[in-house]
Amino acid sequence: DIFQLGNASWQIVQVTSGTVRVADAKGAPPTIPFWLGEAPARSDELSRAVSDLRADLSRHPERSEGSQDAHLEILRCAQDDEWLATECGIPLSAAQQISAHLHDAKRVLGVLPTQDTLVLERFFDESGGMQLVLHAPFGSRINKAWGLALRKRFCRQFNFELQAAATEDAVLLSLGPQHSFPLADVFRYLHPATARDILVQAFLDAPVFQTRWRWNTTISLAVPRNRNGKKVPPQLQRSMADDMMAAVFPDAAACLENVAGDRKLPDHPLVNQAVRDCLEEAMDFDGLARVLTRIHAGEIECVARDTPEPSALAFEIINAKPYAFLDDAPLEERRTQAVYTRRGGDNQLGVLDEAAIERVRDEERPDPRDADELHDALLTAGFLTDDDAVEIAPALFDALASARRATHVRDLWIAAERLPELAAIHPALHFDIAAPASRASRLWSREDAIVELLRGRLSITGPVTASELASSLDIDERDADAALLKLESEGVVLRGYFSAASQWCDRRLLARIHRYTLNRLRAEIEPVTASDFMRFLFAWQHVAPSSRLTGIDGLRAAIAVLDGYEVAAGAWERAILPLRVEKYEPSMLDMLCLTGEVGWARLSPPSAAALPVSATPMALFLREHAAAWQALRGIDTEQLALSDPALRVLELLRARGASFARDLDLDVESLRQGLGELVSHGLVASDGFAGLRMLIDRKTRSDTAGRWSLLQWDSSDREFAIELQARSLLKRYGVVFRRLLTRETNAAPWRELARVYRRLEARGEIRGGRFVSGMSGEQFALPDAVERLREIRRTPADNSLIVLSTADPLNLTGILTTGERVRAVAGNRIAWRDGVAISVMEGDYVRPLAELAADDAMHVAAALAGRRVAAASGFVGRA
Repeated sequence: DIFQLGNASWQIVQVTSGTVRVADAKGAPPTIPFWLGEAPARSDELSRAVSDLRADLSRHPERSEGSQDAHLEILRCAQDDEWLATECGIPLSAAQQISAHLHDAKRVLGVLPTQDTLVLERFFDESGGMQLVLHAPFGSRINKAWGLALRKRFCRQFNFELQAAATEDAVLLSLGPQHSFPLADVFRYLHPATARDILVQAFLDAPVFQTRWRWNTTISLAVPRNRNGKKVPPQLQRSMADDMMAAVFPDAAACLENVAGDRKLPDHPLVNQAVRDCLEEAMDFDGLARVLTRIHAGEIECVARDTPEPSALAFEIINAKPYAFLDDAPLEERRTQAVYTRRGGDNQLGVLDEAAIERVRDEERPDPRDADELHDALLTAGFLTDDDAVEIAPALFDALASARRATHVRDLWIAAERLPELAAIHPALHFDIAAPASRASRLWSREDAIVELLRGRLSITGPVTASELASSLDIDERDADAALLKLESEGVVLRGYFSAASQWCDRRLLARIHRYTLNRLRAEIEPVTASDFMRFLFAWQHVAPSSRLTGIDGLRAAIAVLDGYEVAAGAWERAILPLRVEKYEPSMLDMLCLTGEVGWARLSPPSAAALPVSATPMALFLREHAAAWQALRGIDTEQLALSDPALRVLELLRARGASFARDLDLDVESLRQGLGELVSHGLVASDGFAGLRMLIDRKTRSDTAGRWSLLQWDSSDREFAIELQARSLLKRYGVVFRRLLTRETNAAPWRELARVYRRLEARGEIRGGRFVSGMSGEQFALPDAVERLREIRRTPADNSLIVLSTADPLNLTGILTTGERVRAVAGNRIAWRDGVAISVMEGDYVRPLAELAADDAMHVAAALAGRRVAAASGFVGRA
């Protein structure tokens, strides 16, 4: 047979197990229209021999790395290797490798897969998804049939297409975050009575059917191979074969949106032959039916294992060649590319690390600093037990009870907002407080109430049994099982043997536990100190001299990092932007504002009605995000006490739309007062930043501000706004945790932001864990930020000095550190050395924040005064 590959033709000269040898055909025309690189399947006899070898080796005692008698262990291993070399007729070195490989797999899976013992293995990949591997050494013909049918069954059950592959020894399905099910049930997803129909519907879309169809149409001469004495080009033969399929089997070529139910096979010789070839030649359905019959009869032992990383036997199918794929996704788009496989010789772990489980439980355990944070924790977790209260802070619970925001009943602490759910579960209970009217109006069924409370409880407990959950809520275990099954169907929780008996775990927490179990990822997310985190932030926000930006594009990037952050209006151009952009010019910001890329406004509500001054907080933001930032704060203009000039300007802008200052028909003073009030309330803004300059500097002419327009404060799309703010905070800090929101004036509640971060973590977009030491609560980070943190930790401190305004977003003294906070005043300056705040200038007074030598203090004072400092005493000063 001759086939064409690229511009050359090749002749198949030899086919052996797994290998096709070809030679240059020297330009001869192809004899087959298209060649699909399918590897010849292993024979049934060879598959049985492989299974028997595994069974024989499995009966040998397992190797023990911690054997008390090392000499006896070495002797026994040597005897196993010699037996294997003699039995298989292979060199001793090869026998040693095979034996070590299989014993390694047995240590993880508990058994070696054979034709009488099948193993389902499930593990997480780096993206947060899961890989499901069915170890079944039946040969690729049976495994391809099994994989295609299972893929179709998953598609029908979860309504998601899966990537799949099949080799001689295993079947792989790449699962997403939406798939949650009992692992052992997969063995019975297919029944021998209905598997044939499912398989036929599955391979109609697979390349295997298309190839057999073209072969049959060519062999039967339904598609001509020669025309007018000339060879018909292969690509034309393929097109004619597809046209023939559309005529003979319309449903196979039809748009699936117009096909209801299963596609009906026409009684046509070519269709029947193609189906028979797929079922009996490309695959072995009869063999699959026998295997399924034995599974349902209990003749095959079925083992399910959740592993923290792939076993040694899974490596082959994870790195399978394209001819093993059962779908159309190319190699570069396979989800298996996100699987981390250990190097040879690394320790393999068969169960989840208990330290990782405890670490995640400790991260999720509420750590409130005041009663408000405890109230948020109660809303998130559903309820807390008396044991939880002892570990957290009993005094805070008493404070909530005194304020009638929470109550204690049946060894549980529960927030007032959650009382309707507990009342639906235990109608006989009487509470000493009442639920808010907004929550009390909803009617809960007992089943839904149990589901919601257990949903919150699982978000902080880690792996837990159904009986433990039932005991904590004082319900029957059957009710807990029913609620857990519903959560499992939603993809929220997974069940398995994580550390002891059958347990349930929040999917997000389980993915994090799996990552922590791996040594490489533990090192990757090792917490850094607060000073190292500050060094990271100086580079991340382009404050460090080596990372500063240039030009108008650099200014756009700097504003994208500070998107939605409020600082004193006068500090933006005096201290914030020049520190991040070399040779900053006000005209650069005007250009971005007038071209519609950047906008400005006040996003936080004012404490009192006042005209804007240099210290009035104002935010710069990307104009494409303006609606989201404005949605986080609703404004009722009817409740505002506005002056007559402000009301006049408001009416004119509503009637005329965006207008220049000269078109508002007011004198200069009334115009300044009206616009100033509206800007202070966050109701209007101008096209250019010059409008804000005009209001805070009376010397600036009013006609340079551009057009003035009303801001639309619509809180209807709050969910979208919260997600955008969550992403903006990640872009601003790289790593986000609750304490960083202290100076975010317009931040959504942490519980709402954390919900977004957990969802992003479940998708694999961000990382959750402990990245900065000394910071309580959950932490989330961008993957790029994790890498930069590792670089900062490895880079030694250079004793450099960085001076910035105390109004700068990076003034995190008293937030990341235990010392007192430094007030955010635009005119004051603070000095940092190697990520540690050492001195602050407040007015003309320099106050040390750390102990300094006399010479060092002099150089720091000079830097705070704005003078360039020469290198001395180990300092590299940068003002």
